Amino acid sequence: MVAVLPLTLRAATLRRRGQVLVGPVDLTIGPGGITAVIGPNGSGKTSLLRMMHGLERLTSGSLDWSLPPATARTRQSYVFQRPVVLRRSVLANLAYPLRLRGVPPATAEARARAIATTFELTALLDQPAPSLSGGELQRLALARALVTEPEVLFADEPCAALDGRATRQIERHLLAAADGGTRLVMSTHDMGQARRIATDVVFLLHGRVHESGPAAAFFDAPQTPQARAFLNGDIVE
Repeated sequence: MVAVLPLTLRAATLRRRGQVLVGPVDLTIGPGGITAVIGPNGSGKTSLLRMMHGLERLTSGSLDWSLPPATARTRQSYVFQRPVVLRRSVLANLAYPLRLRGVPPATAEARARAIATTFELTALLDQPAPSLSGGELQRLALARALVTEPEVLFADEPCAALDGRATRQIERHLLAAADGGTRLVMSTHDMGQARRIATDVVFLLHGRVHESGPAAAFFDAPQTPQARAFLNGDIVE
C-alpha cells in the first residue's frame, strides 16, 4: 500500500476576511514521530492544523499528499481541543467512524470494544457520551480518532484543561499511537509536554514557521531570539 506521507506545503496561505491567519508556509511532514506545533496565542497553530487536515481551504499556495486528496482524507483523523461527541452511547461513538467506512455492524462493534479496552473506557460503553468527564471525553475522542487506524492524526491541544493524571493518560496513548505507526501532528501550549513527547517542533510566529527542527536541538539551543524568548516565558511580539 502506498503511504499517504509526505505532506508538502508550498507557500500555503490561509486568509479570512482579508486577514492572513497562516502563511505563507513551506513545510514537509514526513513519516514517523510526533510534531509539536508551538507558538504564542494567536500565532496560527489551530489554523495550520485545520489547513493541513482539510478543514480549512487554502487561499493560495499548495498542499500535497503523496496520494490523491480524496484518498488521503480517508487515511487521517483529527482531534479537536474541545471534544466533539455524538449524543449517543460511548460504544456508538466509537463504532461510528467504522460504520461510515462501510464496516459491518458486528465487526465495527468488536473493534470499538477492543479500543475501549485500550483506552480504559469499557466500563463507560453504555453511558451517553456527553455525560463523561473532561478526561474521559478526551480519551473517547482520541480512541474514536484512532479506531480507523489512521496513518496521520492531527490533535489540537489534546490535553488542554486536563489535570495532571488525565494529561499523563493522554500522553501515554499518543506515544503508543506513534509507536504503532501513526504520524502525529499536535499543537500544544505546554512546553513540558512538547519536551516529553515531541520528536520535532514547528515554532509558529505571526502565522509563519519561524523555526523548526528536531525537538532536542530546538529546546537545547533555539536559533532565534524570538524562540529563546518564547521558551523563557517572555512575551513575543
